[in-house]
Amino acid sequence: MIPISKPEIGKEEIAAVTRVLESGMLAQGEVVEEFEDKFAVYIGTDYAIATNSGTSALHTALAAQGIKEGDEVITTAFSFFATASCVLMQNATPVFVDIDPKTYNIDPALIEAKISDRTKAIIPVHLYGQPCEMREIMDIAKANNLAVIEDAAQAHGAEYKAKKVGAIGDIGVFSFYSTKNIITGEGGMITTNNEEIAERARLIRNHGQSRRYFHDCLGYNYRMTNIAAAIGLVQLKKIDTLSLRRMSNARYYGEQLKVKKPFVSPNVKHVFHQYTIRVKDRDKFQAHLERNGVGYGIYYPVPLPSQPLFDSNELFEVAELASKDVISIPVNPSLKRMDVEKVVKVVNGYEG
Repeated sequence: MIPISKPEIGKEEIAAVTRVLESGMLAQGEVVEEFEDKFAVYIGTDYAIATNSGTSALHTALAAQGIKEGDEVITTAFSFFATASCVLMQNATPVFVDIDPKTYNIDPALIEAKISDRTKAIIPVHLYGQPCEMREIMDIAKANNLAVIEDAAQAHGAEYKAKKVGAIGDIGVFSFYSTKNIITGEGGMITTNNEEIAERARLIRNHGQSRRYFHDCLGYNYRMTNIAAAIGLVQLKKIDTLSLRRMSNARYYGEQLKVKKPFVSPNVKHVFHQYTIRVKDRDKFQAHLERNGVGYGIYYPVPLPSQPLFDSNELFEVAELASKDVISIPVNPSLKRMDVEKVVKVVNGYEG
């Protein structure tokens, strides 16, 4: 089976983890600080704050931004559950916006209609590795005095008009889960140029402690370990190479596949966390892939507003249509040319 994802772990990562284990300093420490510093340089922000997951990073970002009960946060109707559930963790209300039918990202043209006097922030999600239309989003946010928290969990190294995502809004949030473009197993990162937000985020991720046993605010145990950071430091050295492999695989698919392929916006660098196509009769297509040894993923079969926790009565037509017929095929950097050639042959051989 050609896998939909596969961690790129080599001798360097194993050696880095071994050094941490031998040091006896396993919890958050100097290795985490080094990873934060180097990640901030890579993204182009003044600060980076590591956490133990992308979800905890987003929750911390919302808390550091001051999102609280009674506030509303605008976000996309088509994303992973944590994008919206983290808003609920702050006792705030997620307000959903339908997506652009080409990019699957939040449609900026629909945002202003959802702004109320309770709206405090926008969370655009750079879905599948493609940046959102950030200029329009930032203009709307500025005009309405709203914070922008970029969910870049799938978009490490992606760029909008030559600027990396995570450095465009007020706060950026990344995930290093084991399927992401770079990994630490589990882990996350917050990026920002705002010193006050960075300081609050550091407090929140560590039980609200300004110093040991002195707790200034409500916080959580969201710390990254030195073990995870050691993997992250090695992965960060490889990130551009890994992205180039993904983009090369995507380019080959773009040249060879006969199905409805991903649209790539102008002025962006799409890093192809997923290569997502659209097909007729997805169930039949899945069975076809399985019979022929090609892995796949469906991201996401249920739009966020339709999840039981949100149970919206509002219709999000574009997200609903996408949820029924999108499917992602392997694009990960571990693929050999024979793998992508087989994927093309299998996909093009489907008779839907």
